Amino acid sequence: MDNKQIYKKTLGFSLRRLLWDVISLVLFLALCTLGFMLGEKLIKNSVIGLVIGAIIGLVAVILISRFVSYMLKAGQIAMMTRGVTEGELPDNVIAEGKKVVKERFLTVTAYFAVTNVIKGIFNQIGRGITKVGESIGGDTGGAIGGAVSSVMQTIVNYLCDCCLGWVFYRKDVKAAKATCEGAVLFFKHGKTFAKNMGRVFGMGLVSLLLIGGVFTGVFYAILHAIGDLPLYTDVAAFFVENESKLAQILSNPATLPIAFSILGGVIVWSILHSVFIRPFVLTGVLRNYLESGMNDIPSEASFAMLDSKSDKFRKLHQEM
Repeated sequence: MDNKQIYKKTLGFSLRRLLWDVISLVLFLALCTLGFMLGEKLIKNSVIGLVIGAIIGLVAVILISRFVSYMLKAGQIAMMTRGVTEGELPDNVIAEGKKVVKERFLTVTAYFAVTNVIKGIFNQIGRGITKVGESIGGDTGGAIGGAVSSVMQTIVNYLCDCCLGWVFYRKDVKAAKATCEGAVLFFKHGKTFAKNMGRVFGMGLVSLLLIGGVFTGVFYAILHAIGDLPLYTDVAAFFVENESKLAQILSNPATLPIAFSILGGVIVWSILHSVFIRPFVLTGVLRNYLESGMNDIPSEASFAMLDSKSDKFRKLHQEM
C-alpha cells in the first residue's frame, strides 16, 4: 500500500476525532459563556468568570482528549503501522484498530505512560540544547537554543507517534523495550528523518495560512456584523494597566475583534490540521521511520547512546 491508500483507509479515525474535537470545542465555549454570565451576575466581574469558565472547560477538554480522542489516535497509528509493514489493511479498520490498542495496552494509562516517557526523553535533550546555547552565546545563544528546542517540540510530537507505531510493530517485545528501541532509532537514523522535516513544517505553514486565514476572515466578518459587545469593554479594562504589546492590543476595544478572529482561526486550523493534514504527513514520516528500523533493529548495546543523555531513558532501560 502506498501512503495515499493508507491515509484514505485510516481517515475514519480522523473523522471520529473531529467529531469529539467539535464536541470539546462547543463544551469549552459553552463553559466560557456560562462563566462570563455568572461572573457578571455574582461577582460583578465578567472577565474573572470567563477565566474560571475557560479553566473548567480546559479540564473537560483534556479529559475527553485523554480517554477518547487519543485512543482513536493510537488506533489510527496502529493501522498505519500495519499498512506500512504488512502492505494491507482489514476491511473494518476502525474495529481492528480498537482491538489492537486493547491487546497491546490494557488501559489508556499504559498508552500515556509510554508516550510520556518518549516526550520526557526528547524534551530533556531539547532543554540540554538550550543550555548549551546559553553557555556558548549567553542570551543570544540561549535564544537560538530556545528556537531549536521549539522546533524540536514539533519533531518530538511526530517522533512520539512514530515510536508508538514502532511499539505496535514490535508486538512480541515488551512495550518498555520497544519504546527504548524507538527512541534510539531517531538518533541512529537522524539523516533519514531530517528530510521529512521540510514536509512537516512546509505543509504545516501552508495549511496555517490557508485554513487559519480563511477562518480568521470568517470570524472577523461575523464579529463585524454583530457589532460592539460588552465583552470587548470588559476585556479591554482588564488589560489596560499592563504595558506588554499583547496587553496593548487587548486593551483596545477596536482591535479585540481582530485578536478574537485570529484566535478563532488558529483554533479551527489546529483542529482541521490535526485531523486531515497531519495524518497524511505522518504516514510518510512513519514509513521512513519504520523501514529504517526494520532494516536495522537497535540492539541492547545501542541503548547506551541515550543512557547518558536522558535520565528518563536510563530509568526505562533499567526497568526492562
